[in-house]
Amino acid sequence: MKVVFLDRDGVINKFPGNGNYVTKIKEFHFISGSLESIRCLTEEGFDIFVVSNQAGVGKGVYSERKLQHINRNMLREVKKHGGKIKRVFYCTHRSDAGCGCRKPEIGNIRKAFKLVNKPLSSARKSYFVGDTEGDIQAGVNAGCKTIFVLSGRENRRHLRGWAVKPDYIVKDLSEATKIITNNHVK
Repeated sequence: MKVVFLDRDGVINKFPGNGNYVTKIKEFHFISGSLESIRCLTEEGFDIFVVSNQAGVGKGVYSERKLQHINRNMLREVKKHGGKIKRVFYCTHRSDAGCGCRKPEIGNIRKAFKLVNKPLSSARKSYFVGDTEGDIQAGVNAGCKTIFVLSGRENRRHLRGWAVKPDYIVKDLSEATKIITNNHVK
């Protein structure tokens, strides 16, 4: 079982800033090394899923059509650089909607495991890479090993108040990829 879950903003692309959203392709900038990391994980045989909250759609800041356009462009660039993301799962609901797919809930993680015909109990051999407490909580809730990257929204200072702690803390997806590839049981 080789599965990696990646948050999007702050892990794959640059975090746009608190209260801001990536609403256009020209605002989507890959973090240095993220394309190479996704290629490496692909070459190592991992199924890669993006699991991302995109509440800007639910708030009316941008349309689901624009989100899909940004998504297609991201996938095209990933493929062009030798990587493959199996599926992108977004929750477009506002945080007050009580949606079961909005992280830290695990609805989208369940969908990913269903897609690869594996039970959720397989998560203990999987990784969740994120830049917020909600990402790490989602990974823990699903049973994944968790990797907190410092390339996005939250930093080490935020960890003090978290209810859960990540298994690993790294600079970015490049360092997370080294941990995943070096520690994964073949």
